[in-house]
Amino acid sequence: MSLLLSLCEVGVIGEHYTATGSEFRLHFFAPHTNLHSVPSVLPDQPFLVLNMKHLDVVLPLSLTIDRLLQEWLLEDIGRGDRTTQGLVAPGTKVGQALWTAKAPGMVAGLPIAARVFQLLDPRSTLIPKVAEGERCDRGVVIASIEATLDALLTGERVALNLAMRLSGIATLTHQYVEKIADLPVRLVDTRKTTPGLRLLEKYATQVGGAINHRMGLDDAVMIKDNHIAVAGGIGQAIERIRARIPYPLTIEVETETLDQVSEALQHQADIIMLDNMPLERMQQAVQLIRKTSDRIKIEASGNITLDTIRAVAETGIDFISTSAPITRSPWLDLSMRMNIEG
Repeated sequence: MSLLLSLCEVGVIGEHYTATGSEFRLHFFAPHTNLHSVPSVLPDQPFLVLNMKHLDVVLPLSLTIDRLLQEWLLEDIGRGDRTTQGLVAPGTKVGQALWTAKAPGMVAGLPIAARVFQLLDPRSTLIPKVAEGERCDRGVVIASIEATLDALLTGERVALNLAMRLSGIATLTHQYVEKIADLPVRLVDTRKTTPGLRLLEKYATQVGGAINHRMGLDDAVMIKDNHIAVAGGIGQAIERIRARIPYPLTIEVETETLDQVSEALQHQADIIMLDNMPLERMQQAVQLIRKTSDRIKIEASGNITLDTIRAVAETGIDFISTSAPITRSPWLDLSMRMNIEG
């Protein structure tokens, strides 16, 4: 069994996961490589080992992520890691480090952390002890990393910060998803993300079981309250925007009242968001939309919490969007310890 995430169409690196037992080895190939001609084990090539247990998650493009990781490493390293440079000659000795969970939670971001160490030492190897997206208890060793000592010491903080942040998001996301797991409703994230971290934070919500809303303003049209105010109404906004956008971009409209829902229906919005509506009004809006069209998707948003999400989902909507897993999640505490022998 193998999973191929090919990015060759856009001219960047392809990522090839080859199953070996319960693990996946990640090799990096040039664009348009004939993967059928490549052996499944390439001991002379750098690789990462990933456990991808029943996940269907797309990692962000390597080209974009490498640029971000390099910027974050430069931010931390500055003119040089004075401490490590005083102890270890660059690239002279290989060592091993273990990552341990200091709190229970869902692990996310190990492939990203592995790439941090690869940028510092191309021969580095990260071997997860738990799957990406798997819950672990406190005290569990989640990964081992083998790299030069200077790469391990210098990359520790950037790699840990990213994995801790992404694991925290995945952990809280999964708690929300579990609340509605038996209902035909999907949890969706939002654009309320940390500047510079959007790709990774949205990756973490996927690991936790949510699906991504638009990644940016260019993904789809979402007409919100301020857009409506500028246009002079929902109808005016839809008509003016529809005349200017390329096919097949969808148009979503944010509504707060039943009159706004009716106006959005009249002008054939593709998606109608019910924003900050009381449950009774939301139920009425769902009935109105379903009576008018079975094509239109319904999204609920606004003040979604672990206590309220179930009741909102039971109104019959299709999607629930919330920023909470990203904006309210604590980091999952992880630590790294050098495994020094002799």
